[in-house]
Amino acid sequence: MERVQRVAVLTSGGDAPGMNAAIRAVVRKGIALGLDMFGVEHGFLGLVKQEVKRMHLGSVADIIHRGGTILKTARCNDMFTPEGVAGAAQTLKNTSIHALVVIGGDGSYRGAQALHEHGLHVVGVPATIDNDIVGTDRTIGFDTAVNTAVGAISKIRDTASSHERAFLIEVMGRNCGDIALRAGLAIGAESLLIPEVEYDLEDVAVKMLRGFKRGKNHSIIIVSEGAGDIWQIADKLRGLTGFDSRVTILGHIQRGGAPSAEDAVLAAAMGSKAVDAVVNSSPEQETPISLMVALDCMNIVTRPLADAFEGERVFDRDLYDLAGDLAI
Repeated sequence: MERVQRVAVLTSGGDAPGMNAAIRAVVRKGIALGLDMFGVEHGFLGLVKQEVKRMHLGSVADIIHRGGTILKTARCNDMFTPEGVAGAAQTLKNTSIHALVVIGGDGSYRGAQALHEHGLHVVGVPATIDNDIVGTDRTIGFDTAVNTAVGAISKIRDTASSHERAFLIEVMGRNCGDIALRAGLAIGAESLLIPEVEYDLEDVAVKMLRGFKRGKNHSIIIVSEGAGDIWQIADKLRGLTGFDSRVTILGHIQRGGAPSAEDAVLAAAMGSKAVDAVVNSSPEQETPISLMVALDCMNIVTRPLADAFEGERVFDRDLYDLAGDLAI
């Protein structure tokens, strides 16, 4: 059977540092293997609107260090409808593209799976700062986001110490507290409030009071955005402690910036593996491939894309307990 010759790549969902490095790896590995490579602008919306362009070596020159995504990303409500999915699939078929590499998170994977059901080869590359994809130990962009948060929190701690205040700092993570956990442990935060673990603000208050009693002149509390309304949490802690508590929301600063070396290397390895997964496939084979690239115990592997929708993400409770033990 004839092998897949034309492969497209798109980025979808929230941008993450390292997406450009992954795009570069996909395009250049594909060209190195003799494939015709294409890029889809604006994610799945670009498929619906037929925004497909040919990619060359020069198309991805000098982007490995850039944050964001040169292919852009956008929401696409059409992908929630059968007509929209059919239209996106038809765009690829009209251009004789039979394999698609999707760089993004859980929602992006679901879009890829929908296209697979229309007879297309799909491979997902995990890229989201939240590190919340089931089936992989790490996602592209997570390490950079943690380092960005650590840098910002370090600056806030200087102010907290100078003014003898408590600061509550919100980091991203709607359903996953990994950024809060890693950044909080790295920075020595007194308390971590994350969606995976039930918390009691009275316990947080006791820890704050204990620290101030022994001479500590400030307090840093890291709150994952999915752990509750940070303004309400701050009000309750003011009432419980009487301390001047300030709120800082780091927001989208965590998404931007050049990828860390860790993320750039991970993106290169995962992007390359995605192309390896499709290169020996055929447009004529009875069952198209539907895979995801994953980091598994320091090894880059592929596994069924459906794995990302099944089971539960493993939360590192030991690391969370360690953070609590060290913040006594």
